Amino acid sequence: MNKDLHVVVLMGGWSSEREVSLTSGKGVAEALRERGWSNVSELDMERDVAARLAELKPDIVFNALHGTPGEDGTVQGMLDLMGVRYTHSGLETSVIAIDKELTKMVLVPHGIRMPAGKVIESESVFSSDPMDRPYVLKPVNEGSSVGVAIVTTDGNYGSPIGRDVPGPWHEFDQLLAEPFIRGRELTVAVLNDEPLAVTELKPKAGFYDYAAKYTDGLTVHVCPAEIPAEIADSMMQMAARAHCLLGCKGASRSDFRWDDERGEAGIYLLEVNTQPGMTPLSLVPEQAKLKGIGYGELVERLIAEALQ
Repeated sequence: MNKDLHVVVLMGGWSSEREVSLTSGKGVAEALRERGWSNVSELDMERDVAARLAELKPDIVFNALHGTPGEDGTVQGMLDLMGVRYTHSGLETSVIAIDKELTKMVLVPHGIRMPAGKVIESESVFSSDPMDRPYVLKPVNEGSSVGVAIVTTDGNYGSPIGRDVPGPWHEFDQLLAEPFIRGRELTVAVLNDEPLAVTELKPKAGFYDYAAKYTDGLTVHVCPAEIPAEIADSMMQMAARAHCLLGCKGASRSDFRWDDERGEAGIYLLEVNTQPGMTPLSLVPEQAKLKGIGYGELVERLIAEALQ
């Protein structure tokens, strides 16, 4: 690879995942410089991003954005129009994968098991439950477990949910309601179409929400997960198939719940992340390391695929 190419690391932005994106982007830029890349720029995305990119004239953009608009096809479409190459998935894949219902429409017909659910108006939860408890409410178009609520019979949300109770129903006009899948939280990273490993995530309290993902010490990562080989193989095959069916490029991460009382029939894919984190606590670098791929090499592999 030509290490004199101008790489612009695009990060930050204005999504709820801004701080995580900044950490990812700075890690990527530092890794490239350490590996001898001579022309690396860091760009904290603001509304004038197109003008700034035109000034910088990158040979390639490393997309280190998380959430909207960096993960939903908006930035991808802009870069396509500008004729600039970029890492990770393209416009169509990004539009579909950020939307949990669209993702189901693509994957479920191909035999990939996902929780049944429905999109509801947030206002409706104040009058009645959308389904039997326990169930999960989450934004249709967000990642990193932003705005997720688990509604249980003995929880403190009220029955029905109280208008004065904090939750995603005050932040989003619509929510996706899904039955709660009991069991264990696991995830599989896919790099260049190949699944890496299975990690089990064990939050020390509550569930694997945004804080648990990105606060050091709140979640134990068991990598590789201590689960039966056939379960791990099934998850890895499912993640790789989802990656390919959606048309993902570079790295993706598929999140699962596994009801360990039901064997393989208890495996449910929850979502596919097309812009997985690249922070010190992130799962893709952790799984890559398990396979002998260091952080810097991982970054270069993502750039290499984007340049093909």
